[in-house]
This record gives sequence, C-alpha cells and structure tokens, in this order.
Amino acid sequence: MDVVYNPYDPAVNDEPYPVYARLRAEAPLYHNTDAGFWALSRHADVSAALADSALLSSDHGPMLDKGAWGRHARTFLSFVAMDPPEHTRMRAAISRGFTPRRVAALEPMIRKIAQDHIGQAVERRTFDFARDIAVKLPLDVISELVGVPLADRASVRRSIGAMLRYASTGGQSAEGLETAVSLNDYYRTIVTERRKTPRDDLVSVLAADGELTDDDIVAFLFLLIGAGSETTTHLLSAAWYWAWRNPGQRAAAFGGAIEGWMEESLRYDTPAHGVARRLTRDTEWHGVRVPEGAHMWLLIGSANRDESVFPDPDVYDLSRDTGRAISFGAGRHYCLGGPLARLEGRVALEELTKAVSPDYDVDQSGIARTAQGNVRGMLSLPTTVIPV
Repeated sequence: MDVVYNPYDPAVNDEPYPVYARLRAEAPLYHNTDAGFWALSRHADVSAALADSALLSSDHGPMLDKGAWGRHARTFLSFVAMDPPEHTRMRAAISRGFTPRRVAALEPMIRKIAQDHIGQAVERRTFDFARDIAVKLPLDVISELVGVPLADRASVRRSIGAMLRYASTGGQSAEGLETAVSLNDYYRTIVTERRKTPRDDLVSVLAADGELTDDDIVAFLFLLIGAGSETTTHLLSAAWYWAWRNPGQRAAAFGGAIEGWMEESLRYDTPAHGVARRLTRDTEWHGVRVPEGAHMWLLIGSANRDESVFPDPDVYDLSRDTGRAISFGAGRHYCLGGPLARLEGRVALEELTKAVSPDYDVDQSGIARTAQGNVRGMLSLPTTVIPV
C-alpha cells in the first residue's frame, strides 16, 4: 500500500515518526493533493531547502495552514515571512535586542522564574508538568522581556493560550483569531508607552531603533509568542517525558548531562515539526517536477530522525552527536530566538534536577498533544514527583 501522509489526521499527529520513515524511504517528495502541498522529508533535502531562500521563498510565511499562508503572513510573523532585502533589514534591526550579551544577562531572571514555578508545582507533588511549568516559564520570560506588568501576566498567558489553539481542520480557531486582535491592541499600547517613556526592556530597545515602526515591533512580539514560547514549552515537556520513558537516560540527565538532555530532546521530538516555503521556479526533486508557486512543506521533525545522518534515530540517547540536527532551522531564517530557548531549557532542567528525585512518574493516560500545526508537543503531562 502506498504511504499516505495527512498532517491533519489525529493519528498521524499523535505518532508521526513511522509515517516519516516511510516517506523518507518510499516518497521523499510527497504530494498531498487534497491539502495542496508538497513535502520533503529527508535531511539532505530539508536542510538544503532551508538554506536556499532564492529557490524557496518565505514571503507567504512558514505555516502549513492555508488560512495563514499568503502575503498577509508578515502582519503577525514579522521578518519570518520576508525575503531579502526586507528580511535582512528587519532581522538586523531586531537582532540588536537579542545580542549574546543581552541574552546571557537574562539568566538570573529566567532562573528566578523557573524556581518560582517549579517550587509551586513541586510543593503539590502531583501536577501537570506542561501547564504548570513548561507553559508558564517561557510565557513569563517573554512578558518580562516585553515589560508586561505582573498584574497582567496571567491574563496575557490565557490570551496567548487561546490564540494558539487550532481548530480540528488545522486552522486557527475562531476564539484564537478574536484573541489575536485583542492581544495586538494590548501590545500596541505597550509600544506607544515605551516610545514616550523608555524602560529597561526589549520593547524600549526596539522602539529606540529609528527603522522599526509600531507595526514592525508588534509583529515581532507576535512572532515571539510562537518562536519564543511554544518551542521552549514543547522542548521542556519532551525532555521530561522521554527521560521518564528511558530510565537509563534519565539517570544520565539527573547525573549532569543537561546539555545532552536538551539537545537530544530537540532532535528526537522536535517542537518545530515543519516549515512552509513558496517555490519560486519549477524544480525537480526525485524525478518529479514541482511547479513554480507550489506550497512546500519542509519536515524538520522527519529530517532529525533521518537514519542516514543519525544512527539508530529512534533511540533516545543523550550521548548522541546532535551537531547536524536542524531543530532551529538553517540559513537566513535560522531561529533568532534559538539561544534564548536553549538558555531557558538549560536553566529549567538544571532547577528540576535540584528540586526533585529522578524517581518521578508520569500518568501516560492523561497526556494530551497539540492539534496540527507547525509545532508539535504536549498540552497536558500529569506528573508526580518526590521533592529532594
């Protein structure tokens, strides 16, 4: 039977890796005529495609969902939905707020937020790791960066959660669209305030840049929600879950292999599962000609399990060489927030190993995963721990 890949099938979303393995072996260029996209699944193809912005344009955005695909994508996705020279100009301006020095200086703040959320959860012993730690940490870090007042943070968290919900068809839910409009207005108010009265936060840095308009800054703040929160959220949950499933690797993690724990989790259960591009000219892959304008779907999650690059790719191994993993993309669009996500991941995992015994337990029956989209991860991860 021919391989069938439908990312909107809940069964595929729950366990995509066997399907990805068949795609790599049998259909490395796959055409889903119903959803209207072409998928590349091998590491060589995906990594080359990510690096070739002339052949594969970002000007329609990175989303698989047709409703979010088009020239309007830049409204909420900033420079991720741009090509050079616009992309170069915008990324350079925004990068001034994400210098290595600025990111490194965030560690004490991130550690304090991590300690607070972990401490509150561990005190209860039984809690939802995804909702109580993995979701709250990166969203509160973003709120700190943006300058969201403490009194507003729980409300902003709820708004972002609603905005990131998908309908069963894969598109954003009606509630999500309404919340996006409300959050847009809220962020625009903050930008206006920072232009009048700068503070020591990211929005003030961006507002001081004469090249960035209010629209530019607000679009980037929306990008931070996805690139800066969902990735870290799903990284943390994946690390927690797969260490539990693999006791030997869990022992290594709690024994100090924090970097390996984080990097192998990024490879093994990649949060950013795929990214879309628009094909700029007729191109042939694997003997098939794909027409100009095609909606291309680059399967990063599959590439990170490619057996030609990672021996025994379905084995979770913290000692593995993950140097060729493309978890944060490649080329011009390599994730600007990657260093921040790694910093948050490292700090949170360090604090977890200090706070609880490695003999924690997960209620697998209570796990709930995200619906279809560019990211894949856990919405619920019931956990019981033993404080140390």
